[in-house]
Amino acid sequence: MSTVLTQTPAETTTAPARESWRAIFALARFESRKLLLRIPVLFMLAAYVAWIVWRTKGDWNGYPALQDVDRATQTGPLLVGFAVLLCVNQSVLRSQRHDTERLFGVLVLEPWRRTAAHALSILPVTGLVALGVAAQFGRQAVKSTAVGHGSMGELLVGPLCVLLCGAIGLLMARLVPKPFAIPVAAVLLLVFSVLAPVSIGGGATAWLTPIVGEGSTKTIPSDLIGRPAASHALYLTGLALALALLAVLISKGRTKTSTAVLAGSLAGAIALGVVGGIGQAAGVSSETVAARTVATLNPQKVQSCVRHGRSTYCAFPEWVPRTATWAEVTDHVQSLAGGTAQIQKLLVQQRVEARYGMEADGAIDPSTAPNQVTVRTMWGGPRTPEFSAAVASVLVLGNEKAGGDVCDGRMVTIMWLALGWTSDPVTELRAVRLDDSVTGSASVLSPTNGMTMTAGQTSVVRELLAEGPSTVTPKVKAHWAELISPKVTTAKVAQLLGVKAPSGADKCE
Repeated sequence: MSTVLTQTPAETTTAPARESWRAIFALARFESRKLLLRIPVLFMLAAYVAWIVWRTKGDWNGYPALQDVDRATQTGPLLVGFAVLLCVNQSVLRSQRHDTERLFGVLVLEPWRRTAAHALSILPVTGLVALGVAAQFGRQAVKSTAVGHGSMGELLVGPLCVLLCGAIGLLMARLVPKPFAIPVAAVLLLVFSVLAPVSIGGGATAWLTPIVGEGSTKTIPSDLIGRPAASHALYLTGLALALALLAVLISKGRTKTSTAVLAGSLAGAIALGVVGGIGQAAGVSSETVAARTVATLNPQKVQSCVRHGRSTYCAFPEWVPRTATWAEVTDHVQSLAGGTAQIQKLLVQQRVEARYGMEADGAIDPSTAPNQVTVRTMWGGPRTPEFSAAVASVLVLGNEKAGGDVCDGRMVTIMWLALGWTSDPVTELRAVRLDDSVTGSASVLSPTNGMTMTAGQTSVVRELLAEGPSTVTPKVKAHWAELISPKVTTAKVAQLLGVKAPSGADKCE
């Protein structure tokens, strides 16, 4: 009996550590399943899927630029992030609420290992969000009408926000193990991620927040955006890891070895975040600033030009595949014109105000060059009739700048050419007017300066659109010289084209 009692079991040092790590992963699997089945997480995941469907259905009017699509994937994951923050915190504090903390003392897992398991449990839901981001971006990327290039750094922001939210919930559970702490943390995170960029005025400090928006809605070439997306993703990764490791480090039950390993890992995570933070604070490079200026003032230096039919179309390299679509609109407009306008060679040039990057919008001055038409970087929806109106104004007036001053009957001819070929011209008329109206006076949108329609001109245009191209087009071709005369009135145009003339003289406000 004494011999049995004094025998020392073999391998007493390595087995407990190996079993502890197995137990960590087992607990992490259990907690990840439980996290995914929590009502708040399920609800927010469903809301996130609905948000993806809504965003991908109508955004960009069927003509996405992928350098915009990648940023559009970032805000939706915050829905899931806030639910993860709440549920991870509650999972960590479950033993405290149920008064079972003292029972864990007989288990192989010390408190710091249990915290590590909870940290690992955040990864599956983060992976689901990553799949959602990929689906949202991929649905737009596979469209034949898509142009541009997305950024992996921008696409990583959404999943990293979920990871960051989970790390915050984990750390709060260890620092302030009280139920009231999570609502406070959620409000602070909301302020930090949404309101702080506005209050701190943008710039380098804005990149300390998880999601950084922009003050512009325009689309510019992907190489001119100048957002430090990769550095920001590195910063968020380091921040999330640092918070999670800190939560593990402040938990009890560590040995000197585990403490040293965790402290070293925390230092590495902090270093990772600092490197990303420094990179994202560097600002826009001088090369990008110079490239923006060239693209704005001398776009021909960086554009490619192709011929479609009789006209030439110059675009930034990413948009060259879209020139065929522009050519279709140009051909439709010219098919309704008369005289030399129907065979006029045009130069359609893509122009953009890129000097401010994505921080602000800027107007594009109309071109004074004869027979040159501006096309913007966005397309589809109201952008199509806007371009159509620009083509029509150049065919009637000779150049874009003259469109801002026209107030006579030529405006009727311009709008007929712009809309008469479309399948639903009244809807397009509504889309191209600033106030979405189809009666009364209104401003007409254009890629550069807008034009103005009087109430009388609107009335005549609507009657022409109701008549249809088969009736109106022969009259337009027959009376072309009179219709584009600077002295023609709206009443005279109505008489020539056989519709009711408005009362009163032309008068633009």
